[in-house]
Amino acid sequence: MSHMNIVKFHVKPEFREDFLKTFEEANLNDGQISAKLVQIDDNKFCSMGLWDSKDSMDKAMPDMIGFLDTIRHMLEEISEELGVTDPASGPLIMEH
Repeated sequence: MSHMNIVKFHVKPEFREDFLKTFEEANLNDGQISAKLVQIDDNKFCSMGLWDSKDSMDKAMPDMIGFLDTIRHMLEEISEELGVTDPASGPLIMEH
C-alpha cells in the first residue's frame, strides 16, 4: 500500500532561496515515487512524499533526517514540542 509523509517547515526569510534550491536539487530515495513542495504562506512550506510502501519510507528515514540536518539552520522553531518541523505520515487512502 502506498504511503505518504508530509512535513511543515517555517523558513527563516534570509534563507528562503537557499531552502528552495536545496529542495530542487534533492534526489528521491529508494521506494519514493514523488516529492512535492507546497508554499502555504510567505515563508511556510509543506513537503509531501509519496512512497511505494511504509517500509520504504521507514528505511529512508536516516536519509531524510540527514537531509533535514543540511537545512536545519535555515528553519525557524515551530514550537518547543515540535522543533523545526511538523511531520505526519500515513497510508494513502484516496487519490483522484
